[in-house]
Amino acid sequence: MTFGFAPSAATSISAASSADSANRLARMLEPAEWAEAGIPLLRSPREVVSGLHARHRPTPATAVIAVLDHEERLTASASFARRAIAADGWEFRNALLAHLRRVIPHDLRRRTPVRTAVLLYCREGDERWTEEDGAWMWGLRDACTLHGLRCGAYITLTRGGWQVLGEGRGGRRPSSVSQPSDLADTALDHDPVPLRTGGGAAQALRRTAAR
Repeated sequence: MTFGFAPSAATSISAASSADSANRLARMLEPAEWAEAGIPLLRSPREVVSGLHARHRPTPATAVIAVLDHEERLTASASFARRAIAADGWEFRNALLAHLRRVIPHDLRRRTPVRTAVLLYCREGDERWTEEDGAWMWGLRDACTLHGLRCGAYITLTRGGWQVLGEGRGGRRPSSVSQPSDLADTALDHDPVPLRTGGGAAQALRRTAAR
């Protein structure tokens, strides 16, 4: 005869919670890991940020995923609100991948990626790295791999301005509270490539068409 004790419900829940937390921590990138990943530098980060800010007018908890061609011209972009869930790179990866698939075909048939995806995330707080940023970095890198794109810059937009994480480049404008510039004032607006844009950019596209 063998005697034993079945784990209590509280113990099982605690173990599951710990395992979930560990998995989420594994699905994020530290700034040092990001810096070592060989992320290509943006030639004109201010123009990229200003152009995306003007097109999508992001507010806190809004992500803007954009695809740039080899000359850093905007090819496609989409914006969406972050779901009210714990920061998890897997969840963020799925959201980014879903929006990429809506606005641009994949490049998986190419031996080497020719287009680059960058992510602008508008959030509360300051420019310092957070675990949420680490989860977005992990999600962006994985989504790019699955869509055949180069993984590009991760940019935060806060009250203090914008910051390219891992590079130390940033500026005070635009910020999460500043008024968007007119597209005519941004270099991205002079892009001859037809844009595919999803989420939050209808007014910008109408202004472009009117010119």
